[in-house]
Amino acid sequence: MGCIRLAFGLVRFSFSFSRGLVRALFGMDRQDTETVTRARLKLIVVAFCLVFTAVAGRLTILAVFSDPDGGRGGGSDAVASARPDIIDRNGDTVAIDVKSPSLFAEPRRLIDPDEALEGLLKVLPDLDVAEARTRLNSGKGFAWLKREITPAQQRAIYRLGLPGIGFVRENRRVYPDGPTISHVLGGVNVDNQGIAGIEKYVDGSGLAELHLAGLATDRQQEPVQLSMDVRVQNAVRDELMRSKDKFKAKAAMGIVTDVRTGEIISLVSLPDFDPNVGGNPKDDAYLNRLTTGVFEMGSTFKALSFAMALDSGKIGLNSSFDARGALSFGRFAIHDYHAENRVLSVPEIFLVSSNVGTAKMVLSLGVEAHKVFLKKMGQLDRLRTELPESSEPIVPKRWGELNSATIAFGHGLSVAPLQAVMAVNSMMNGGFLIPPTFLKRSQADAEKVAVRVLKPETSDKMRYLLRLNAEKGTATKAEVAGYYVGGKTGTAEKVVNGRYAKNKLLTSFTAVFPMDKPQYLILVMLDEPQPLPETHGYATSGWNAAPTAGKIVERIAPMLGVMPRQNLPTADQMLRNSGPPQKVAER
Repeated sequence: MGCIRLAFGLVRFSFSFSRGLVRALFGMDRQDTETVTRARLKLIVVAFCLVFTAVAGRLTILAVFSDPDGGRGGGSDAVASARPDIIDRNGDTVAIDVKSPSLFAEPRRLIDPDEALEGLLKVLPDLDVAEARTRLNSGKGFAWLKREITPAQQRAIYRLGLPGIGFVRENRRVYPDGPTISHVLGGVNVDNQGIAGIEKYVDGSGLAELHLAGLATDRQQEPVQLSMDVRVQNAVRDELMRSKDKFKAKAAMGIVTDVRTGEIISLVSLPDFDPNVGGNPKDDAYLNRLTTGVFEMGSTFKALSFAMALDSGKIGLNSSFDARGALSFGRFAIHDYHAENRVLSVPEIFLVSSNVGTAKMVLSLGVEAHKVFLKKMGQLDRLRTELPESSEPIVPKRWGELNSATIAFGHGLSVAPLQAVMAVNSMMNGGFLIPPTFLKRSQADAEKVAVRVLKPETSDKMRYLLRLNAEKGTATKAEVAGYYVGGKTGTAEKVVNGRYAKNKLLTSFTAVFPMDKPQYLILVMLDEPQPLPETHGYATSGWNAAPTAGKIVERIAPMLGVMPRQNLPTADQMLRNSGPPQKVAER
């Protein structure tokens, strides 16, 4: 009892002391009325200050330590998901962020979740009813209902007057050209994060870290400039779509590169997809056949065999090989599609695309030399570019003479088409292997990454062979007056159930122009084109891929600043007049 009395006495003393201290501080113990009134006003002001301080403190705590489910709520812009614009080489925008409303709910504030759901379904009939009902009844502080709704839908929901339903303005990615550049640009997910193509490359190049640091705002990001040209891309895609339909092909592909810098001016893989519309990434349309697909390239791959032979110094343009009959390896035999059955010179082997002559030429140099050359030309390793999607080439596990013989004319080794293009570029630019790029690159930057792989004179001879082939070989249907085109056809039989199918072809054509000073290379590929009456029942490259490439040259050359000329030299004259190779610094 004594302790209780003591405690009670201390409380009374403390209260009396505090009251006396307050009255003394504010002057309330004075006798005059005016002083007491002022003291009371001071006390009221202090009380209000304490209340407002408490409220501000509570708001700060809510802002910093908010419910994780409500981290996106409140109606503010989703700054962290901002992305830089992507532009083509001419500055035209091909990917841009726009602000779009997204619908969310605060389940704790909802009066009647079922009534709210009923109203929302009138505006958003595609809303997942079961999922929306679960979220509205979750009792959480925040729950997404639908991302990226239209302004009209937002206005209609506003008119419903539902408490606990709100909107967040988010960055939404828009691709003005739709499917035109889809395989290069890739796409983003619902949180505006790159999931494929250049969009994924941008995230991997530091954008994700900027988001985490809160620095990736719209005003702080420089546009990403591609090497692509939208005008050229549209023309290439248009011609490929026409050929795909005309020849009833399963797929069509095309690449345009600058042989001097390695820049990719155009890349089309049909079928393609619209990145503005959600889809299933496993669908065939999402496969970029030019970087992710690997193919036996057929006779276009013979260009590498000829470059190897001519660069060795052991074989020249005047050399010849016996192409009479088949080339046998036990129970296997290599034949020519249109057999000449005679001894052929090196240019003749190229012009008639002789499998036998090409195989004998490569075998005369040896299997190991063949491996070393293809390794040097980047054909035995995965090609890395800015696009994350790529595939390893399919290389024989046991590589003997038969393998070298078939690889010599484009069978038995599967590579990405862009990989083969890189090698042919080096044959045209004076002998420098330059890694391809989807980003704009200057000549000076190209010189820094260039590696010499061929002698300059080898490049001269290869340009001669490609031009000669357009004059009087298998590439005549790709000839375009005034543009001095050269090229190489390729027709590969596809493997079906472990065997080559003669009626399922992959045709390709490599075109280069202008051949006296090469600037651009075009690769056209058609998957399983069908014969037509006008092709006399043939479905080989010279009847479909080659004329398609010619039409592309005719359309894009003026866009690229290459004008038609007159009185152009013959291939023989060009070879005799070959000057020094274009300047590319050797690394």
